[in-house]
Amino acid sequence: MTLRRLYVFFVMEVGTRNVHILGATANPDGSWTTQQIRNLLMDLGERAEQFKILIRDRAGQFTTAFDAVLADAGVGVRKIPPRSPRANAHAERFVLTTRTEVTDRMLIIGERHRVLDDFARHYNGRRPHRALDLQPPRSDHPLVDLTRERIKRRPILGGLISEYERVASQPR
Repeated sequence: MTLRRLYVFFVMEVGTRNVHILGATANPDGSWTTQQIRNLLMDLGERAEQFKILIRDRAGQFTTAFDAVLADAGVGVRKIPPRSPRANAHAERFVLTTRTEVTDRMLIIGERHRVLDDFARHYNGRRPHRALDLQPPRSDHPLVDLTRERIKRRPILGGLISEYERVASQPR
């Protein structure tokens, strides 16, 4: 087995910080990225109408067919200026967070490995975000005042990340 670089295609809803992991591949080409964006639009269904602009870099795998799929869905495409990663700061921050918290600490076995899906579920459902007043983008549990409750730790991704939740109270 030889090590190789995998490229992950994700889309972030900047207003909510909600992240969609679209896929991972060793060879991201134009047809692959175009199919991934089609899949996202289908998954979003009617919600896709809420999106007006997709900001992307100038990588070669983003072809005119990719832009056309988005245009057909009513989504405009804006390319960031060359060599200007700060122009896409939210996406760059997600990459840094993912690398720091997960991929730099774990060996990903292949394109179908579920680590990034698990991390995205944690990122969207439980991880606090400063820009959202320390709330997750799409909380998957009710907010509780944990100062008066017993809590338990649940390890995620083999203990790389921890989630905490309320312990059921014992009947008296």
